[in-house]
Amino acid sequence: MTAATLPGAEGPWFIAEDHALDFINTLAMAEKSPHDFWQSDDDVRQWLQHVGLQVNAMAKPGELLAEARKLRALIRQLVEQKKHGREPSLDELNGWLAQAQSHLRLVVDEQGALQTQRVYLLDTPQQALAPVAEQAAALLANGQFDYIRQCEHPDCTLWFYDKTKAHRRRWCSMALCGNRAKVARFRAKSN
Repeated sequence: MTAATLPGAEGPWFIAEDHALDFINTLAMAEKSPHDFWQSDDDVRQWLQHVGLQVNAMAKPGELLAEARKLRALIRQLVEQKKHGREPSLDELNGWLAQAQSHLRLVVDEQGALQTQRVYLLDTPQQALAPVAEQAAALLANGQFDYIRQCEHPDCTLWFYDKTKAHRRRWCSMALCGNRAKVARFRAKSN
């Protein structure tokens, strides 16, 4: 299966049950080689918009992409450190968090009720990505890492937060890796 034939290859998958994990899952494996769903600033903007984050960052072409890839690598490293029982190195993530400049705004929702909404300053790529850094910090600080897992398929690098009732989820997605494992077991029994 090539990246072009992967289900959903037209865009990254949102299967992790956590946006910080979905963020690192934008680099996935396809045919035992990495497939980066982000090839341009627009790809990153679309991902941010999909998770409800606005992007006004006006930067040099390629700067948002480069910064998003840096943050993605950092978050992946921190998640792996914490998952394997090592103390994560927090200085770099704290630098990203320092970029977050925001305030609350009072708005009226669709039902006419008052709600607060966090509004971010988005003048730079780092500021545009700071809400993702905040999500990663919340995951690292508050996530139940017994339920944060990497897919069990040997060729998969995707992470997920197992929020199922029994907490027995093994695959990033049944459509992606779960079915591949079932087919492999069936073929092994048939031989």
